[in-house]
Parts: sequence; C-alpha cells; structure tokens
Amino acid sequence: AEYGSKKKLTRRDIFLAKMGSVVPWGRLIAVIEPYYPKSGRRGRPPIGLGRMLRMYFVQQWYGLADEAVEDALYDSQALRDFCGINLAKESVPDATTLMGFRHLLEANQLPQAILKEVNTLLKERGLLMNQGTLIDATLIAAPSSTKNEKRKRDPDMHQAKKGNQWHFGMKAHIGTDDESGLVHTVVSTAANISDISQTAELLHGEETRVGADAGYVGATKREEVQKKLESMPNKVRWYIAKRRKPIREMAECWQKDLALAFEKLKARIRARVEHPFHVVKNIFKHKKARYKGLKKNDAQMNVLFALSNLYMVRGKLCP
Repeated sequence: AEYGSKKKLTRRDIFLAKMGSVVPWGRLIAVIEPYYPKSGRRGRPPIGLGRMLRMYFVQQWYGLADEAVEDALYDSQALRDFCGINLAKESVPDATTLMGFRHLLEANQLPQAILKEVNTLLKERGLLMNQGTLIDATLIAAPSSTKNEKRKRDPDMHQAKKGNQWHFGMKAHIGTDDESGLVHTVVSTAANISDISQTAELLHGEETRVGADAGYVGATKREEVQKKLESMPNKVRWYIAKRRKPIREMAECWQKDLALAFEKLKARIRARVEHPFHVVKNIFKHKKARYKGLKKNDAQMNVLFALSNLYMVRGKLCP
C-alpha cells in the first residue's frame, strides 16, 4: 500500500515499463515453450515460462549474477511487479532455478533463436533493412585471475594487444544494418582472433553495400569472403576506411581534401555500428565476461544484442 501511493516514478519504473511494452513476450515464449519442462522438481508444477523469461531479462539489463537477481527481487518492489511476484502469496524463484533456465537456453541454442525472432519482428515493422551491413568488433574483458580450483585462466579466452595495452578476454563481432544500427548477426571469438577473419560470417547474404573500419582493409581478397560473395545474388560495394598513414602522406591539394571529406562521410555512416556496443556496455553494464567458456558467453551476447535492438527502437515500438 505504501509503494502504491507514491507520487514519483523512478527511472527503474520507467525503464521496466517501456521495455515490458516493447518485448514481444508471446513470440519469445512460443520459441522457448517446446523445450521448457512440463513439470517441476519433485512433481511440482513448473514456474511459469513468462516469469522466468522476465527474470532472465532483468539479469541481462542490470548485469546481475543468479544470486544477485534473487536478492534484487526481494529488495525491489519495481522488479517484483515487473516479474509478477506477490510475496504475500509466493516466494521469489531461487538462483538455482534461474541457472537451470539459463542452461536450458544455452543447451538448445535458444539465445540465437531469440535474436532471430526479435529481428523478424523488426523486419515486419520496417525497422530492420537488408540492403547494407556495417561490421565491427569489441573486446570484452574476462577475469585473468588464477585463484581457482585448477589454478588456470579460462582456456577459451586469450590476450590481445590494442594500442599499447594488453587485454585478456573475448571479442564480440557484430553485423548491423547500416540505416538503423540494429544488430542482425553476432559471432563470439577469443580476443586474439583478428577482426578481418570473421568478415564472411557477419554478412547475411542480401547486402548491396558493406562498411567497416581500417581493420578490415583487404577483406575482399580473403578466400572465405570471395566464396561468400559468389553465393550472394547482389553485387556488393565496399566502403572500408583507409589507413591514416597514406592519407597523411599525401601532398596538400584538392585530392587530399576530397579524400578526407570522403573518409569523414564514411565514418559518419559507420558510427552507427558503435551504438549497440554503447547500449550493451554502458547501459546494460556488460563490460566483463560473466561465465567461463565461449559457448555460455556467446549465448549471453546474442540475448544482449537482441535486447539492445529493442531498446534502440523502443520509441517506435511502444504502443
């Protein structure tokens, strides 16, 4: 009663209300339901799939561990209202139940199916196009400590040098729509895998243009990219940023001014690929890999980018 009579809506209330209205709950439940158990532990009825999915999304939005989600639901009335939990009648599902649900999604490759279903909805609404793709990658740090049972770091993670600094972890490679910045493809690798090696995997096959930064110079000459281009129905135009040194060494003349203007134009379009990274890293607070192994982290990255797509177009999807 005290919570219901408050006069101010908090930022958490507003965020949960908006995301609750844009997530296609019915469609996502239909994707997961064939794999969801019909009975719970010891013959008890299972917890509702819709409630578990809401708990799982809360975990992704706020960067929480399984135990932290359980604690947050007991602490926050806003989160309990979002998940449909009334403590006067029932308790919050425990961390083990949420972990089991997460493992169910990972075992059946349902995070990838969630991203695909969200993108199908966005295509139906005319928000996700197929004409152009922007590709890029970002580093996701992983715990480098060896203070564990095996006294070893995660074998699936590796270190890579960016600038003058070494990073240990993984890379999230994404292909995005060049008009909206929405993600259509996600590939996860160790940090020492080069960006250019994943170019072919990030193309959906219907593009007429591809944009990328200078790290992808020479991508069109790679064998796997050539095979991909041969199987595509459209001719693809590439807009890859030039390296800085050749432009810097040009003589001061109109050709250099024209080259700089063209690079600036490409950069303005290419900047849209950074928006999903901003949402995942800064708004959803996912700056460090939570799990061991690439398979679990790849599953989480697919869900995070599916939710980032919905977050980026929440104003257009809100009823």
